[in-house]
Amino acid sequence: MEDRDIIALYWDRSEAAIRETQQKYGKYCYAIAYSILYSHEDAEECVNDTYVKAWETMPPEKPLRLSAYLGRITRNIALNRYAHGHADKRNAHLTEVYDEAAEAIPSPEASVSDELILKEAINSFVVSLERDVRIIFVRRYWYMSSVKDIAKDYGLPEGTVKSILSRTRKRFKAHLEKEGIDL
Repeated sequence: MEDRDIIALYWDRSEAAIRETQQKYGKYCYAIAYSILYSHEDAEECVNDTYVKAWETMPPEKPLRLSAYLGRITRNIALNRYAHGHADKRNAHLTEVYDEAAEAIPSPEASVSDELILKEAINSFVVSLERDVRIIFVRRYWYMSSVKDIAKDYGLPEGTVKSILSRTRKRFKAHLEKEGIDL
């Protein structure tokens, strides 16, 4: 079923929307949640929560890309679940991803006056990347995939993936500075 048809089911308040979403995007949402939580049970709960959130937000939302919309919902739910469940503990994998990203993202104290400006700067940077670099960058910093998993999936040595990520973070930082975003 096409995305526009699934979205129409949500707008019609048809329970078939959930079934079609599960069939088309269930594994995708599960992969996002699992890459953050590393727990089958928690990932499954996040996916179910994603369906509920999609049901609650459509309408009024009418996403242009259903996969991106569901992915964002799943990611946010998984990150919130992780933060709640690990308030006293630190996950080495997520800590590593955050530490890497910290060198190229604005700090909370930075004066990013307009969130839209930051969003546009990030989007323009990601779109400017070569396809393979873009995929690796997004896998690491959006989906929070491990370097090992990225390397395995693309048949690259881990050192090559680390090098690509390091160079791309430096380019990202320079891009944000060029856009006038304080780091």
